[in-house]
Amino acid sequence: MAKKSKPSIEAIVKSVNKEFDKASTQIEGLINDALKQLDQLQSQVQEPVRKLLKEVEELREREIGRFNDELERRMNDFHELQTSLLEKLGIASKEVETDVKKAAKTTAKKAKTAAQPAKPAAKKPAAKKAPAKKPAAKKPAAKKAAKPADKSDLTLVKGIGPATAKKMKDAGITSIEQIANPSDADKKKLEAFKSVKGFDSLSSEAKKVL
Repeated sequence: MAKKSKPSIEAIVKSVNKEFDKASTQIEGLINDALKQLDQLQSQVQEPVRKLLKEVEELREREIGRFNDELERRMNDFHELQTSLLEKLGIASKEVETDVKKAAKTTAKKAKTAAQPAKPAAKKPAAKKAPAKKPAAKKPAAKKAAKPADKSDLTLVKGIGPATAKKMKDAGITSIEQIANPSDADKKKLEAFKSVKGFDSLSSEAKKVL
């Protein structure tokens, strides 16, 4: 009986070892399959995420480009508005200067004429009133002398500043006459300055200068 029990124990041990090996290989196979599925799942998840990140980056670049373009356009508009305002202010300051000079001259003449009759007022009051009228006669003469304008000075036209005048001269508009009564060729040249504020009234303003 003892001899027969030995082979049965060894057989049991062998069978147990076989079953253990089978179980371990099965477990390893299951683990490997699980790892493969995990890798596939990760790749499936990562690919959409990468696409989404790429699309977000492209969208961000497009929006930044649009923002930069809009900012540049607005800055250009601001610079144009600034230059036009400076041009108008330059013209206004010139007009005010000339008015102030004219007013100063007329007041100086009046002061001189008022001072002259004050000394010999007792001798000839009636005769000295006549010279006081002479400055009034001189005023129209001064205006007539100021009428002939330099037709080549385009800044005399309201709405045209120094910068615009230079561009017009470069384009071939060298006389106020070309703005007041433009030929077909001049009209084509003037078309390039449509963006100037008050463009529609430039012709009428030029005629006023002439």
